[in-house]
Amino acid sequence: MELYSASAAELATAYRKGITDPIEVTRELYARIAAHNVDVGAFISLAQPRADASAAAAREAIAAGDRRPLLGIACPIKDLREVAGEPFIAGSRILADNVATRTDGPAAQLAAAGTVMLGKTTTPEFGMVGYTEPAIGPKARTPWDVHRTAGGSSGGAGAALAAGLAPLAHGNDAGGSIRIPAACCNVVGLKPARGRISVGPYLQDGPGLVTDGVLTRTITDAALALDAISGQLPGDPYLPPAPASSEGSWAADVDATSFAALLQASERADQLTSYHGRPVRIGLLSEPLNVAELEFHPEALAASYRAARLLEAAGAEIIDVPRAISAKEWLSFMPLWQTGAASLPVPPAAEGELMAITRWLRDAGTQVSALTYVQAANAVQQLARDIATRWAHVDVVLSPTLSGPPRYPDELQLEDPAADFEAQKVFSPYTSVWNITGAPAISVPLHRAVVTGRDGREVELPFGVHLGAVTTCSEALLLRLARALELAAPWPHLAPNYR
Repeated sequence: MELYSASAAELATAYRKGITDPIEVTRELYARIAAHNVDVGAFISLAQPRADASAAAAREAIAAGDRRPLLGIACPIKDLREVAGEPFIAGSRILADNVATRTDGPAAQLAAAGTVMLGKTTTPEFGMVGYTEPAIGPKARTPWDVHRTAGGSSGGAGAALAAGLAPLAHGNDAGGSIRIPAACCNVVGLKPARGRISVGPYLQDGPGLVTDGVLTRTITDAALALDAISGQLPGDPYLPPAPASSEGSWAADVDATSFAALLQASERADQLTSYHGRPVRIGLLSEPLNVAELEFHPEALAASYRAARLLEAAGAEIIDVPRAISAKEWLSFMPLWQTGAASLPVPPAAEGELMAITRWLRDAGTQVSALTYVQAANAVQQLARDIATRWAHVDVVLSPTLSGPPRYPDELQLEDPAADFEAQKVFSPYTSVWNITGAPAISVPLHRAVVTGRDGREVELPFGVHLGAVTTCSEALLLRLARALELAAPWPHLAPNYR
C-alpha cells in the first residue's frame, strides 16, 4: 500500500494492525507536499509542528485502544475557517499577516475526531467564486492538468487529494464550493444537509447557504467523516434528524457487503429497490438551472447518462425531469450572495486592495435595502418549496456536476466582474440550487475522457456527476447511490502524474 494514496479507512485499518502509524504517514505527506505543492497550489500555509504533535498523540491513543475512525488521519483545513495560532488569510491581501486567535467549530470538530491538521488549503478571496485564484498565495490547479483550475472555492482541498497530499480535506460550500473542486479534481464532494455540521460557537448560519464538510477519495471516507463531525451545538438554528439507518451511522449504511450483488454483472441487482417499499426514483436532468440555456460538453452529459444506466442496473427507476426553476427565479439567490460579500469585515481603507470580483459583489450588496433583503430571503424559501413540489415525484436528481471539463483560469477569471460571474454560472449550472433548498448533494468522480486542449495537447480529464436529494436530510440515500456507482465503476484515487 502506498501511504499517500491510501484512503482514510485503509489508513485507520493499517494503524490498528500496526502496519504503519500516523507519524510515518504525516512525514510522507509532508515530503509529497514539498515535491508537488508548487505545481498544484493546494496549501497556502503548513502547520508541521502542530501536525507532528497530533500524529504522536494519535499513535499513543491508538496503542491504548482508541478506535475513533479518523484518529491519526491527516486532514487540512480550508483557509476560510480559523485555527488558533495558524495563519488565516482567506485568499485576501488585506489579511496577509493575520494569525487566528480562535478555532472555528468545524475545525474543532475535526480535531476532536483525532485528525492531523497538515495546514491550511488554498481558497479564493473570501471564497466568493468557483475558481481558486487568490489575491495572495498559490493558485490551485487540478492535478489532472496543471494548466486548468482546480475549481473553487475549496480548490486547494480538491488539489491536495488528487495529488496525494492528504487522504481527506475540509471544505465548505455556499454555492458549490465542495462539489465544483471535487468534479475538477476527480474526487468525492459531499455537501451535507443544512445544519448537519454546526458552525458554532463563533460563526452564524445567516440565510443557511453555507455548509461545511469534507472532500474525500472514497464514499466510505465521506460517510466516516460525516459520522465523525456531524452534530449540533446549543443555539444552532437548524436541527436535522439523525442518520436514517438501522445502526445510526452513515458509514454502516454504505458498508460494501450491502452491495455485493452489484459486483455480479450477470443479473440485475435489487439493492436500490427498498426505498419506502419501492425503487429509488432518480430524475435525469439535462437542462441548466441558473441560466436560460447552455451547450454542455458531450462528455459531461455522457457522464450522467452512464450514471443513470449503472443505477438503473442496480434497481433504481430513471425518469427524465425538466428544470424545476427558471433562470429568472434563480436570481432571487443573488441579493443574499451580494449582501454576504458586503457584510465581510473589511476596513474602509482596505477596500481598494480587494479583488475586482469581491468589490463588485460588495458594491452590489451595499445597495440592497433591508426590505429587499427580507424579500429575497422569503423568495429563496418559497423557491425551495417550489423546487421540492415540482420534483416531488422523484427522490434524487441526477445531472452533470459541471457543464464541461475543468476550465482554464482565464476562461473564468475575467476582467469584467459581471462577465466573470456569468461565466461561473455557465461553468456550474446546478450546484447552487442545493444551497438554496438546503438538501444534501454529492459530486461523484464517475467519468473521465480525453480532451484536446487549446495548445493541441490531448489529456484525460474528469467529469463528475451530481446527485442532489429532493428532500432535506437524505444523506443516507445519496451515499448509498454513490457507493453503488463506486462499486460498479471504480475510479482512480490520484491523477495520473501523481500516482
